[in-house]
Amino acid sequence: MKKKRAVVLLSGGIDSSTTLFIAKRKGYECHTLIFDYGQRHRREIRSAIDISKAARGRHKLLKISLPWRGSSLIDKTKRLPSARSLKEIKRGIPSSYVPARNTIFLSFALSFAESIGAEKIFIGANAVDFSGYPDCRAPYFKAFGRVIKEGTKAGAQGRKISIEAPLLFKTKSDIVKEAKRLGVPYARTWSCYRGGKRPCGKCDSCILRAKGFEEAGIKDPLLNNE
Repeated sequence: MKKKRAVVLLSGGIDSSTTLFIAKRKGYECHTLIFDYGQRHRREIRSAIDISKAARGRHKLLKISLPWRGSSLIDKTKRLPSARSLKEIKRGIPSSYVPARNTIFLSFALSFAESIGAEKIFIGANAVDFSGYPDCRAPYFKAFGRVIKEGTKAGAQGRKISIEAPLLFKTKSDIVKEAKRLGVPYARTWSCYRGGKRPCGKCDSCILRAKGFEEAGIKDPLLNNE
């Protein structure tokens, strides 16, 4: 019997890593897709590869270029949001937003999924404890589902490829707890936008990660030396 396949978008952070382990638990043969898109550092790429190996996934590292930049994540001349309150983080769309990033990533994932006969695309998007990115919301994924149905050979022939965002409505603490239940190796993940040897603790991603671990009552192994 042929094993069911899934493409999993993997960044190396808590959310995408947990999503990978959820897909694995559901019995999918996981093909992880990791992007080198000119982000500020390669630390998260190394983490994504490590996490994929830990989950026994089959990873592909795809290098793409966004020469027009448009985001502080890929343009070091732009200032990253720093030391913002949780209320500020959830208000508006910050400079770390990469124009149409999830649309770009999902398009590659869709092409990959269709070519290998995968039936699911898993993405670790979250619309609760997040920075307000518009491409992390339920209406966006519903719209992309219509693109899959109307714009692919698989859709035209009635072979369904669907997007799974299992963490979409979970709090960050819910995600941390789920990661622990699934055995996600926290110490191999990376969330900080700045890279380096230790998380900066000030970017939006670090603040949201800290919130999740604190509310879950679990120590973040990346901060164990404090």
